[in-house]
Amino acid sequence: MRLLELQDESDSLAACAAAGREPADPNLRGWAALLGLDPRLLLEALRNCGLPVLRGAKAALAIGSVSQLWSAARSLAGSLESEPARAAAAELRERAAAVESPRRTWRLPRTRLPEQRTLVMGVVNVTPDSFSDGGKYLAADAAIEHGLRLAAEGADLIDVGGESTRPGSLPIPAEEERARVEPVVRALAARAGLPISVDTSKAEVARAALDAGAEIVNDVSGLQHDPELGRIVARAGAAACLLHVRGTPQDMQQRAAYRDVLGEVHDELIEAPERACEAGIDEERIALDPGLGFAKTAEHNLLLLRRLRELTQLRRPLLLGASRKSFLGKLSGKPAPERLTGSLAAATIAALNGASILRVHDVAATREALSVVDAVRSSGS
Repeated sequence: MRLLELQDESDSLAACAAAGREPADPNLRGWAALLGLDPRLLLEALRNCGLPVLRGAKAALAIGSVSQLWSAARSLAGSLESEPARAAAAELRERAAAVESPRRTWRLPRTRLPEQRTLVMGVVNVTPDSFSDGGKYLAADAAIEHGLRLAAEGADLIDVGGESTRPGSLPIPAEEERARVEPVVRALAARAGLPISVDTSKAEVARAALDAGAEIVNDVSGLQHDPELGRIVARAGAAACLLHVRGTPQDMQQRAAYRDVLGEVHDELIEAPERACEAGIDEERIALDPGLGFAKTAEHNLLLLRRLRELTQLRRPLLLGASRKSFLGKLSGKPAPERLTGSLAAATIAALNGASILRVHDVAATREALSVVDAVRSSGS
């Protein structure tokens, strides 16, 4: 089951293809629930609720607004005679409710994050080869000073990374990565007054950072690379951000092949919190990142931004990092340090489409842009 947003003809054709309908209908708009052909009782009941239900060879599409889908599912979840049909209706109700109210609270072990606005995570790269700043903050003192500056500019969280994950980057030994991030995490945890995240996929590095005061592990592998990492996070009671990726930074762009990028990212992201919960991480401590630029082409990134709201049905906070990325440079022709305008546009779109946290390099400008977004979103009549 999955909810699809049908904004234009390409979305309509993709939805029909997912359902196995021929000929495809290019004129569907609004939202559609992509449902299995069984239980048939649910499909008949949704039709009886006044929703168009289009059957295909592989699945069915129930068409309506989010509120219409939620209302129909709510009434059916307690009234259908078949238990599988009631369970499917309940799942549809929960997914529609998540899309209708996409903001989710991310529970950290010690810090209560602000609510009712989009959060900003400032980036501190303690690397010699970052795509965004070219190793400007490799020295610990420079990285600490930069992190404190981001805190003063209004960051809600600070993410410290010691290994580049740009496409084609090579891994470094855990000892080297730990030596880069541990003193920076320790100093910022003591002085910044903000929760600190460590950007790593290695259990050894995460353990050291958590001991130094970090509250979050931001794992670009989505707990796929180091089997011990999830247990380290769970034992510390820490929070985790789990990113969608295929492969590693060395080969991920060769794996950017999708028949249905939204559907496949959705299905593969579902597996990340399952891995986390199996390791013992509390579900409320999990955020998800669709992984712009990680096994994604520029076109994939733009589509994910446009239809990001679909991923709110996963019922976890969405963290998104578009800041200074290469797809923005492809649009503007500008190098990474000059992509502020494009980064702010992407941040605005992401916030309007349901992102709870934005990972950015330019904190002050992003906070100013988001103050407008949040004010517009919360304005009354």
